[in-house]
Amino acid sequence: MDLYEHQGKEIFAHHGISLPPAAVAETPEEARRAAERFGGRAAVKVQVQIGGRGKGGGIVLARSPEEAEEAARGMFERGFGGMAVTRVLVESLVEIASEFYAALTLDRSRGTYIAMVSSKGGVDVEEIARTDPDAIRRVPVDPRIGLKAYQVRYLTGHLPEEARRGTASLLPKLYDVLIASDATLVEVNPMALLRDGSVIPLDAKVTVDDNALSRQPEVAALRSSFPVDPTQARANEKGLQYVKLDGEVGIIGNGAGLVMSTLDVVTQAGGRPANFLDVGGGASAEMMATSLEVVLSDPAVRSVMVNIFGGITRGEVVARGLLDALERVDADMPIVVRLDGTNAEEGRRILKEAANPRIVPASTMLEAADRAVELARISPDGVHG
Repeated sequence: MDLYEHQGKEIFAHHGISLPPAAVAETPEEARRAAERFGGRAAVKVQVQIGGRGKGGGIVLARSPEEAEEAARGMFERGFGGMAVTRVLVESLVEIASEFYAALTLDRSRGTYIAMVSSKGGVDVEEIARTDPDAIRRVPVDPRIGLKAYQVRYLTGHLPEEARRGTASLLPKLYDVLIASDATLVEVNPMALLRDGSVIPLDAKVTVDDNALSRQPEVAALRSSFPVDPTQARANEKGLQYVKLDGEVGIIGNGAGLVMSTLDVVTQAGGRPANFLDVGGGASAEMMATSLEVVLSDPAVRSVMVNIFGGITRGEVVARGLLDALERVDADMPIVVRLDGTNAEEGRRILKEAANPRIVPASTMLEAADRAVELARISPDGVHG
């Protein structure tokens, strides 16, 4: 779960990290009053769960309370990156001498954390790694041992001398945030050396492991503050294992492993999965119908691939569920169906006799993926996109 910047900074403050004076505003008038409290000059920052705010106009340096109010109004009215904006962070301006970058993240392939410090900040770390790799220092951090002093000395050794002590003091606190919050990422971009010699975070990106939310009730309670995709909300309401993705091929399968494999073969076929949806091992006709309704409610979906290997889930149950769903919803897109396993032959017979023009049978998973991708490229009027 990605936290808003102000939520990440609240966790930072709890761990003794110094921050500029700030306030969260939910109206333009609140932004103006906050700027007044900070002497009239403030940074107004849109609060969203995506990056690129600096480049996309999501951060405005206001020189007066009126400018802060106007900046906030524009953010509320326009949104950011296609997302609605419900709050902004108004932060007192500080005198910056130089900017850096710091992050701690989980390296799943090695089973360790990675700590990184760059002598350049305020830009994408990927761009720094490409153009100036020597600016970034990395060390693996064994979670059984923690971040050690010698690692901190190495991470900060390439920074300007006046920034090393402050950064060395900050890094262990960021590591404490990572561990205490069950986070998979704690990132500060930029981290700033101020003219008074102190080092503070000017941003906070904290991503908490969803699987650990049962141990993080205060963090879990923040979920209600985030906008929820309508399709995701509907799936959550129905108790489905659903994850919204960015593609155009809707995916329904039974069993997490099979669904992940289905995502892979759709990608290999040149398509982009629109979702992950696992109906489980013993899906009923009602569950199949509900799953199809949820996938079809996503306006980005151009075709659907149903990939079922029957074990507990029987082929004829899947077939009846699909036909039931097509009676409930106005499906204007093709649904490629691959059935295998228990009673698959009976399921295929039921679908064939129904003669629904929207159902496209496939014998294998690879064939189904190829057909689903091909059909997703055809617009509703039959023209290839």
